[in-house]
Amino acid sequence: GQTRYALGSVLNHVMLHQTIIGLEAKKQMEKIGEYPDIVIGCAGGGSNFAGLAFPFVHDKINGKQVAIYPVEPTACPTLTRAPFAYDHGDCAGYTPLLAMHSLGHTFVPAPIHAGGLRYHGMAPTVSQLAAEGLIEAKAVNQLAAYQAGVLMARTEGIVPAPETNHALACVVDEAKKAKEEGKAKVILFNFSGHGLIDLVAYDKYFAGQLQDYVLSEEEECKFEECLKAYPKPQLLKSR
Repeated sequence: GQTRYALGSVLNHVMLHQTIIGLEAKKQMEKIGEYPDIVIGCAGGGSNFAGLAFPFVHDKINGKQVAIYPVEPTACPTLTRAPFAYDHGDCAGYTPLLAMHSLGHTFVPAPIHAGGLRYHGMAPTVSQLAAEGLIEAKAVNQLAAYQAGVLMARTEGIVPAPETNHALACVVDEAKKAKEEGKAKVILFNFSGHGLIDLVAYDKYFAGQLQDYVLSEEEECKFEECLKAYPKPQLLKSR
């Protein structure tokens, strides 16, 4: 046929292209004589997270002590609950099979406002790093994410995007934990976007109209059914 399909976020070349973000962040931190104890980014398909984190993953492989957290919604918990499987990268099933953590390409996520995080799969490279134990995935619910976003707006004067709020929620948690432990920690996170076109969602948050969504066991059975028709990938570890 004449159909052509270009897949963005999850592919390896996109991950590597985005790493200019992390490489620049490293240079900026060098200028102030700091290195992060923790690196955090929100994760949907993976490119935003990978852009910041991959250069620091390289350092970690070579001996640096740094915790690296991709943060996803509890409504779409690809890394934290989905199996490592072969699946299509698109919901129509046109792409070649990719070995990745996936909720199944037929998965329809809950209507949370972080649209960029409502993707059924996770980049194969990010999935591999999770398997290697080089990164540790976190899941955040919608209300906690918006609470962190409001805190950012009120303290820094910047309204974050709903996707960014998920990373911020993890930042707040880690900062509180460090304070409780009496430790000084450098936390680097990716402020991935502003929320000026998401003000309706903030309005709903303040009106109490938003709710948390957690993937149900029934939905979990659905993605298992979707994936069972495909071969199981062999998970190889490099370390």
